[in-house]
Amino acid sequence: MAEQIATPPTPAAANQPAQTHISAEEYMERYAHDHYEWVKGEIIQMSPVTLIHERIVSYLKVVLETYFAITHTGEALGQPFVMNLDSIDAKREPDLQAILKTNPGQLSHTAMIGPADIVIEVVSAESVSRDYGDKFAEYEKAGVREYWLIDPLRQMAFFYRLTGDHYALIPPDSSGAYYSELLPGLRIDVPTL
Repeated sequence: MAEQIATPPTPAAANQPAQTHISAEEYMERYAHDHYEWVKGEIIQMSPVTLIHERIVSYLKVVLETYFAITHTGEALGQPFVMNLDSIDAKREPDLQAILKTNPGQLSHTAMIGPADIVIEVVSAESVSRDYGDKFAEYEKAGVREYWLIDPLRQMAFFYRLTGDHYALIPPDSSGAYYSELLPGLRIDVPTL
């Protein structure tokens, strides 16, 4: 990936998919498995993923699954697994979510009830304003402890850690490695992304 910058770019306005008002129960029954998200009664259809998006998500999922297989400290779940954020009236389907065994939420067969410990979103052309704006604010408010934004469009990655009530941008070290406090011993080589 290219050189990191101190703050993420300001996203250009993105075309947002059509939204329809439905209940949370109807969303879970009819839409959750087909790459829709639900926010305050509105369903939002996600665009199909690109090859680079799929490669990044697959790579990170293997890294996290391997880490958790060795440490037995949690698990990594990918889209379309739902993260139910009742505190902000949203049901999101992050590209990846890492859930530690110490997480106070409930992991059900169909959803994470409460915030995951780490949420990873890979930015696509249609998701720029949602990932940098809406989801950033929602995950911060809901208490997601770390939010990783991998942006292949700009060849950048941003790692945010919840400090108090707000996210702080945590840059990779001088070698291009990111170390999460939640995943001791794991080195994420940002240039590999």
